[in-house]
Parts: sequence; structure tokens; C-alpha cells
Amino acid sequence: MSLSISPSAALILVDVQPDFMPGGALACHEGDAIIAGIDELLRQRRFRHVVATQDWHPAGHVSFASSHVGRKPFEQIALYDQPQTLWPEHCVQGTPDAELHPAIDWSTLDAVIRKGSDPAVDSYSGFRENHGPHGNRPSTGLAGWLRERGVDEVFVCGLARDVCVLWTAQDAVALGFRASLLWSLSRPVTPDSDAATRDAMQASGIVLG
Repeated sequence: MSLSISPSAALILVDVQPDFMPGGALACHEGDAIIAGIDELLRQRRFRHVVATQDWHPAGHVSFASSHVGRKPFEQIALYDQPQTLWPEHCVQGTPDAELHPAIDWSTLDAVIRKGSDPAVDSYSGFRENHGPHGNRPSTGLAGWLRERGVDEVFVCGLARDVCVLWTAQDAVALGFRASLLWSLSRPVTPDSDAATRDAMQASGIVLG
């Protein structure tokens, strides 16, 4: 992979967890295909700062279809006046499938941002939770952490390309960072979302890396 990486850039690895891999509770299309490439990128130590996000839900989380009587996974409801997809139970705190994937050497990580731990609020982006009961999107603290270290550019990859990876890159741009999405090191929930993801990237000013 040929990347032009400035000293002020950081790598953000989004939700590379077994539950998003084939056989997991919320499997992404070919999600396991990114493991070797991410491991190699980390071993190259090309980034001064490396952050991983980790979906980290309590049991009974509001985003789980099982928390809503009569609802099924992938149905949509209105939550805090925003559309909310109801997901299968996934990445439950303390379970093996919620851990960072064991086939990757994570020793170069500088920080792990755990998101979605509020039982009443979902979280896609590594920077901000989804809308909560007060209409706001609470910060995860990632933006401040990066700014304190002089980071002004981020490269984002992981799972899922059309949800958490895209939201993370979009929030990065909205918060004043330059952002690139590493397409080959990400995978979608379903591949038929790729065209819409590319359109959203272009509209948000995200570079395809």
C-alpha cells in the first residue's frame, strides 16, 4: 500500500473485532479479509500515533433488536428523533467476540476508545456518540487526544466501511481534521452499499486512500 503519511497523521482502526467477522454476531462482508493487511501496516510502524476504537456494549443495549419487544434485527425505529437501526446483540462487554481481534499484533497502539457503553445511546463514530436523549452527540474524547499530540490528519480503516468507518471519517472532517478512508483495509456490512459510501465520502471531503 502506497501512502503519503505526514508526521502529524494518525491511524484510526475502527472496530476490528470478531463479532464483525464472518461467523460473528454482526458479520461484515469479507470482514476477515482485512486482518492480514492491518497487521502488516501496524508492523511497518509508519504512523507516529495509532488508535483503535472498540464497540463495547452492555447487555440490553438500546441498539439491540432484542431490547425492543416484537422487533427484529435490521429493522429501523425512531430513537431521539433520529433513525436507529436495530442490530443483533454484538460486542457485549467482556465477551471474547468484543475483544480486539487476536490475530493482529496490537502492541503499537497508543490508545483504545471504547464506544457504545452508554446503554441508552448507540455509537458509530470514534469521535462522537450518536444522538442522545438531549439531542446532542457526546464526545468520546478522541478529537482532544489527537489535538494534544499535534495530529491534524487521520487515516481511517476497519469495520464496517458503510457505518462506523464512514461516520468516523465524516466526524474527523467535521471536527477539522483531514481524513482519508483506506478502502482496501475496510469492508462493508453489505457490498451493495459501496456506491453510496463513495458518494458520502466525496460529499464530506474524505480522500479515498
